[in-house]
Amino acid sequence: MRLIGSVLFGIWFYAVTLILTLVGQVAVMVAPLTLPAFARVWSRWVLVGLPLCGVRYKITGREHLTPDRAMLIASMHQSAFDTLLWFDLVPECRYVVKMELIKLPLFGRLARFSGQIGVDRHGGAATMRGLLRDGGAALADGKHLVIFPEGTRVAAGQVGPLQPGIAALARKSGLPVIPVTTDSGWCWGKGMFGKRPGTIHVVIHPAIEAGLDRDALMARLQTIFESGLEELRTTQRAVDNSVH
Repeated sequence: MRLIGSVLFGIWFYAVTLILTLVGQVAVMVAPLTLPAFARVWSRWVLVGLPLCGVRYKITGREHLTPDRAMLIASMHQSAFDTLLWFDLVPECRYVVKMELIKLPLFGRLARFSGQIGVDRHGGAATMRGLLRDGGAALADGKHLVIFPEGTRVAAGQVGPLQPGIAALARKSGLPVIPVTTDSGWCWGKGMFGKRPGTIHVVIHPAIEAGLDRDALMARLQTIFESGLEELRTTQRAVDNSVH
């Protein structure tokens, strides 16, 4: 049954993505301002299909979001789920994503025109300058920026090394940082076609105040990620024990 559910969700995911990607090519030419709405529809439609493979999700801490003003959101990254969720949660969302996604045929064109920010993970100082330029401009324009400080997807139950781009953006924008922990990799891990039935937990923490220096901000974020992850491990263990 698990395999069947995963196949059904895979069909749903790729069908929704293909249809909206093709329709979006027309939107790019005739109504580019509608692209954020396309991203939101894509996110919602894909997420609606998750029960096909027995996966649900629970979000706590929504009260820490400030959708009426720009947000700098620092999320753990374990799954493709994390790159879907925020389009649905907050309006005018922009992601910091790896440049490979921006270069994809058709889909990458939509990502560029909708304002997503591509970074070359091996670009050194030039990457940081581009991130500060494009990310800072989005935040100054009132957009919400989602960045994954680990830089890539990390296995469930782990916290990857945090990259300093989040601290640079916080300093440039003067905004607080909203940390987010998740156990999404437990159900939908990297390279994991067969989804594990269960509940993905997303925890939005109180913002880290603005004005901290780089080392203090990174240490605070590291602590929140590690303690938040341990709480989620405890939650998952309790669920597993209740099933057996």
